[in-house]
Order: sequence, then C-alpha cells, then structure tokens
Amino acid sequence: MGRTIMTCSLLVLLAASAVASAKNGDSKDSGRRTVDAGTFGIFVNSQRVATETFSVQQDATGSVIHSEFKSSPGVDEASQTSELQMASNGNLIKYEWKELSPDKVEAVVTPDGNFLTERITGLPGQKKPEEHPFLLPPSTVILDDYFFVDREILAWKYLATVCRRDKGQLQCPVNQPTQFGALNAHSRSSMMLSLEFVKREPVSIRGTERELNRFALKNEGDEWSLWLDDQFKLIRIEAGNTEVVRD
Repeated sequence: MGRTIMTCSLLVLLAASAVASAKNGDSKDSGRRTVDAGTFGIFVNSQRVATETFSVQQDATGSVIHSEFKSSPGVDEASQTSELQMASNGNLIKYEWKELSPDKVEAVVTPDGNFLTERITGLPGQKKPEEHPFLLPPSTVILDDYFFVDREILAWKYLATVCRRDKGQLQCPVNQPTQFGALNAHSRSSMMLSLEFVKREPVSIRGTERELNRFALKNEGDEWSLWLDDQFKLIRIEAGNTEVVRD
C-alpha cells in the first residue's frame, strides 16, 4: 500500500481528539487556546467576491469554531455567521447559522436523541419557526455553503480517523477515499461525501511556490481539491472557477 509521510504537529494532536469543541464563552475565561485563526479570500473567475474570517479554539473539554462570511464591495450583499460546537468525541453539540443580510434568518442544529433536528426562524413568508428532523447521528459532519473552515475541520477528522502516527510522523493512505455523512444547514439537506489524500505537490500561492498536501473532496458529482500545509492548516481550495485562498 502506497503511503506518504507528513510531519506531525499540534493540529494533528487536535485532530486525534476528533477536533472537539466546547461551551460558549470567552477564550480567556474558559481556558481555550486558539489553534487556528485567519481569513480566506473567496474568488470566482479570479475576482474576489467575499472574505471568510474564522477561528478554531480548544480547551480540555473540546473546541469551538467561529466563522463570519461577508461579500466584497460591488458584489450582491451577503453577510452570515456560524458557530460550530463539538463534543470531545467529535460529536455535534450545536451548530448555529445566521444570515444577517440580505435577509434575517437563523438556523440551529442540535442532537435530538440519536438524530439531528434543525430549527429555522425568519424564513421569508414564514411566520412560525420550521423544524426539520434528519435521520443522521450526532457524529455527522457539518459542511455548510459559505464557511470553508468546515472543510478544514473535516480534513482534521479524516487525519484523526484514517491516518496514523509512526515515530512522530503522520502516514496517510494514498487514493483511498473515506466516506463521511454530512449536513448542509443552509440548504437543509444531507449528503454522503468522500475525502482522500492524493499526494504532495508544489503549488503556487500568490506567486510563491509551496510544497503542500493535496486532498480530494467528492460529493454528488462535485469534486473539490484541498491543499493543506505541514501544520495541516487549510491553504487553498479549488473547484471549477471557484478558488479559496488563505490570506
């Protein structure tokens, strides 16, 4: 079986605990540490159309992922936020998505026994909240439309469940897809997707060539290429005419 060797890092240790999350609260008060934070530039046909600002924090009980999406000037106005909380075993505690403009919509996904329920308020033309049950376990991955940090969390979960550490290094099988169940809260839909490690390769990032780890994310006929660095931070995503690049 072909394998590639990648350097072990703090983020892999985080992944080994299933990239868990914690309660709401300030990181100083809760003892959380920030394991990743930054912005992604989102480009369509080489034009920047939006920016995602995100942070991933962890403490002894887990971690919490915050994200904010804002469209660029001159593009149709769109502003959204999300917060993802996961338990220490990687299971979902709560996922909250808010559309701030052009509409005011809020969706909250929580476990209901062994399955998930999404409660939505503020839908145009709907005076009462809507509830959508999903026959999906709490271990389901959240993969929403506007928040690309979700793909980084998925990659970390893949590293934790598929790859193994050997003498301080990480080894991942090559071209062997692993399936995950996922929920898109924005579109209120579930899906099956697969993620696999492809290879290490040189990639040009803003004119500078870097050696990155390439992964393939496939679902419902779509394929996204993900590139992570040796600290397993998501650096670039590409699919068709859409590109997402860490600033």
